[in-house]
Amino acid sequence: MELRQIEAFLAVAEELHFGRAAERLRMAQSPLSQTIKKLEKGLGAPLFERNTRSVTLTTAGHSLLPHARRILEEVDLAQRAVNAGNATVYGKLAIGFSGALNHTTLPPLTRALRQEYPQLEVTLRGGLLTQEALQQLGNGALDLAFIGLPVDAPSLATRRIATERLGATVPTDHLLAGRSSVELLDLAGDPFITMPAAQGSTLREVTFAACAAAGFRPRISQEVADPYTALSLVASGVGISLMPESIEGIMPTGTVFLPLDGDDVLLFSGLAWNPGAVSPALRAALQVAEKVLPTPTT
Repeated sequence: MELRQIEAFLAVAEELHFGRAAERLRMAQSPLSQTIKKLEKGLGAPLFERNTRSVTLTTAGHSLLPHARRILEEVDLAQRAVNAGNATVYGKLAIGFSGALNHTTLPPLTRALRQEYPQLEVTLRGGLLTQEALQQLGNGALDLAFIGLPVDAPSLATRRIATERLGATVPTDHLLAGRSSVELLDLAGDPFITMPAAQGSTLREVTFAACAAAGFRPRISQEVADPYTALSLVASGVGISLMPESIEGIMPTGTVFLPLDGDDVLLFSGLAWNPGAVSPALRAALQVAEKVLPTPTT
């Protein structure tokens, strides 16, 4: 299997048209067809179904496609590594985060990475709750993730980056909205909006634990994966929700944040990564995170 064959296959697979693929590769159609035939012969399987009107991938072609893309990506990284100076960090970094809960921690990290390592290609994947993020770290889909702590993931490494008190978010027409703070037990009769149980949300777990300590089990009216959507539902009068104090500055109109009286209800947040898959890009990101997101002393 030769690199030019992989390039030819990928062009045809993405265009599904030999003529357009040949134009993309700046070559004639006949040599392109011959290149594909040689690749198919070498692999021992047809990669395309061809007729006078269409070109489609065979099962073997679909199987080869992700590997072909990965091969070309690795070649690109190799070329950049050769051309880069010793101090240059190159490559790709996939970072997972939940959304609004990371609005004070994600921007400092990504901004610092852009400034210190402009050659680094950073991909952000939002809408991930803790357990989803851990799964994607385990299978290699993510390199680094913002998560809630603690977690049961012996194969992964974590570091705490934030400790926040939780408060209650209520609609502005709520009977207790005018108070400066509220007892959690006073909200026992309200419907709660939480993250889905199936997606493994640390915020949900802390909410249930806090309610249990206050002497009641919350009645769930709605489960949503996005924290800001939860706040929007609070504004709509669907229910109330417990959120970290940092969320107060970005709450939608129609909502009020109320600190909780009594013992602090704390949410611990951190970063997680796979120590068995530390690339130069991830190592650089972890070093930057140590500076811009240090571990809290309390």
